[in-house]
Amino acid sequence: MAAEKRVVFRSSWLPWVLLAPQFAVILVFFFWPAAQALVQSVQQSDAFGTSVEWVGLENFRNLWNDPTYVASFWTTAVFSVLVAFFGIALSLLLAVFADRVIKGSGFYRALLIWPYAVAPAVAGVLWLFMFAPSVGIVSYLLREWGYEWNSLLNGNQAMALIVMAAVWKHLSYNFLFFLAGLQSIPHSLIEAAAIDGAHPWRRFWTIQFPLLSPTTFFLLVINVIYAFFDTFAIVDAATQGGPGKDTAILVYKVYYDAFKAMDLGASAAQSVVLMAIVVVLTVLQFRFIEKKVNY
Repeated sequence: MAAEKRVVFRSSWLPWVLLAPQFAVILVFFFWPAAQALVQSVQQSDAFGTSVEWVGLENFRNLWNDPTYVASFWTTAVFSVLVAFFGIALSLLLAVFADRVIKGSGFYRALLIWPYAVAPAVAGVLWLFMFAPSVGIVSYLLREWGYEWNSLLNGNQAMALIVMAAVWKHLSYNFLFFLAGLQSIPHSLIEAAAIDGAHPWRRFWTIQFPLLSPTTFFLLVINVIYAFFDTFAIVDAATQGGPGKDTAILVYKVYYDAFKAMDLGASAAQSVVLMAIVVVLTVLQFRFIEKKVNY
């Protein structure tokens, strides 16, 4: 049996020096802002930050008395479930097709990867223009088919708009992982099942999909986090939380209360609650869903 090869540093301080830049980035851009949010959540300050008063948990108590904040929980739940479900399902379907393409596979895969290079704000504006009630090509076609589309007035249509934009923006990320997972499955397993008479649909559900469970679980966690945090620019560019507050998800309300309503204490309290929700959801996914994952 061959001995395991391990890298040994001659100097005990060299590994810490190599890790120091990453530690500095994590400290400055993650832990320091989180600590500031925790401090500001128990403070109340004016719009210019000239006077600060310690109010304890009053900001958190006021959140539950705000009907718009409570409503944003339901909005965020619907939005995150739709984004995670359709994002994973569509990317898996495209990955299965891409894994079977023989001619022009490189071009086909490149087309599916391009959306990941688009900035979230640009993705929001792009879908907003396509579905604009007056000039959008998609809304024009929908009117020709007898369906009136106006996401500026219809809350359900506005929600559908940001869900489509968010799913499209993150589709390439999911696609790459699913395609890599499919290509790592030994072809001998697929060929053996085909010889036994299993049709493609049965081969997928009994062999390929169970072997993709680690990838699916990983993407489920990532997509939930993406829906909660990284979709702010899409919502801001496409709907700005409207019509009314029908698309004001939690991360957008944090921004709105801080930079438009100028209520820094309430915004900081919301960011702490949002961070706690995502941490709890991630722990629950690892606690219950990971048990069904076959590594």
